[in-house]
Amino acid sequence: MGFLLSKTMDENLKRQQEFMLHNSRLQMERQMLMQNQMRERQMAMQIAWSREFLKYFGTFYALAAVGLTVGAIKKKRPALFAPIIPLSFIMVYQMDSGYGTLIHRMRGEAENILKKESDRLDMPLGIPTFDSIEKARRAQSHLASFLEK
Repeated sequence: MGFLLSKTMDENLKRQQEFMLHNSRLQMERQMLMQNQMRERQMAMQIAWSREFLKYFGTFYALAAVGLTVGAIKKKRPALFAPIIPLSFIMVYQMDSGYGTLIHRMRGEAENILKKESDRLDMPLGIPTFDSIEKARRAQSHLASFLEK
């Protein structure tokens, strides 16, 4: 009798462990999907911001170009065209960021760094451990209680 009870308890324990493993995998999958969706939304917001900024900056750039051109022609001073050069660089960068291939080039470069230069990504003093985090927390809580007194 005890053997049969022990056998069914072992089977139940095994099924429960399998269920917990399956549950933790599902939870991990959901978490990874959620993080990816959040990353995609942040990237979309960044691109949308670039496009919105481009509208305002494009208007400013056009007005500045017309104004500086008219001023340079009327006063016969070609030096008034000088501000157009740095403004052009900013305009081209924003156009590339909002509508061009900047994101794809950055992604390619990031993949290249991950493959060939991964040593540059190492954290100083290595990855934080539970002990190092706990030590810092204790030091901070000790400091906070000391300051309150």
